[in-house]
Amino acid sequence: MKLLVINGPNINFLGIREKGIYGEENYDYLLSTLEAKAMELDIKVDVFQSNHEGAIIDRIQEAYSDGTNGIIINPGAFTHYSYAIRDALASIQLPKLEVHISNVYKREEFRHHSVTAPVCNGQLAGLGLKGYLYAMEAMVDMINE
Repeated sequence: MKLLVINGPNINFLGIREKGIYGEENYDYLLSTLEAKAMELDIKVDVFQSNHEGAIIDRIQEAYSDGTNGIIINPGAFTHYSYAIRDALASIQLPKLEVHISNVYKREEFRHHSVTAPVCNGQLAGLGLKGYLYAMEAMVDMINE
């Protein structure tokens, strides 16, 4: 089983950016925890990060034919306005989960609306980096059902 984790803009700045919201751990820490969780679950995980909308769309489209079984995505700010990423996600008939490190519903009003969540199977928000690990567990369960 292969999962694809996609991280959008500024996620690569974990540990640098707004530590009170996103925590002290850096992006390399996130990558190592995803790899460790994949080993625990006996699956493969591919992680992709880009600050560019088109690159994210291209990677979603690649998932159509590269053996990916499910997508976990943190679209970052694109969550709130990228209909192009929403449409790319909608075109892929794979299980999809949206993850947010912070609780977007306790933040600025513009963060309360996701254009991408309606084309995903579920959303995890406000669980810190552990949200990714819970999403991986949930995704494995969804695929195995």
